[in-house]
Amino acid sequence: MKRVIVLAGLLVLSTSSLISCREETKKETVIKEVQVEKQTPEVKVEVEEKEGILERAAKKVDQEVNKEIDQEIEKIGDDN
Repeated sequence: MKRVIVLAGLLVLSTSSLISCREETKKETVIKEVQVEKQTPEVKVEVEEKEGILERAAKKVDQEVNKEIDQEIEKIGDDN
């Protein structure tokens, strides 16, 4: 029992000495305010650039389908 108490005392003593010798690191936060002037470029963006790839592909397909439908309507209209 004596041995356990002595070992526990040495353990506490050694850990406290190691902890007390540790240097504390200080962290400094530096915040800089910077003014940024944004120039708006005079670039005209076309409608196609705003649309995604799927929308552009769908428009092309719609145009082709509309042409085919118009051709079929003309064929039916010529029969009368």
